[in-house]
Amino acid sequence: MSRRLVAVLGYSGRRHHGLHDVCAQRLRHAEQVAAAGDTVLLSGWARHTERTGEGELMRAAWRGAETELLADATARNTSENARAVAEAARELGADEVVVVTSAWHAPRARTLVRAALPGVAVEASSAPGRRPLTLIVRELACLAALPYHLFRIRIR
Repeated sequence: MSRRLVAVLGYSGRRHHGLHDVCAQRLRHAEQVAAAGDTVLLSGWARHTERTGEGELMRAAWRGAETELLADATARNTSENARAVAEAARELGADEVVVVTSAWHAPRARTLVRAALPGVAVEASSAPGRRPLTLIVRELACLAALPYHLFRIRIR
């Protein structure tokens, strides 16, 4: 039997309280992607210790299909998201993973999850929307560090 994991990667702003608009867009898209029988991993930490983590905020806001919802509150960045996704996929015996994130983030996120989870089909899915220039520039800088992060994921 095929098992699919839909992994929603969180996003938070430095001064933002609650579910950030970028994170909410990812969540709404995941609600369209996830089907009954899928397991959904909501991944993201709390930037400030006195606040609720992105994973738990997404769980509280979920309006999608009745499905198993997992929340990971430990992932602070994309590499840690990839490790959390890989761990959850292994525990579930998933043979397919759909990484839900923003289009500007999807290539790097998908690459890191694939590296952390060899032998499992990994795809990315993103809601249509604008691509903020500041986040694209930041993502380009992160892509420059991708070889380092791939190395670290593969040696764990």
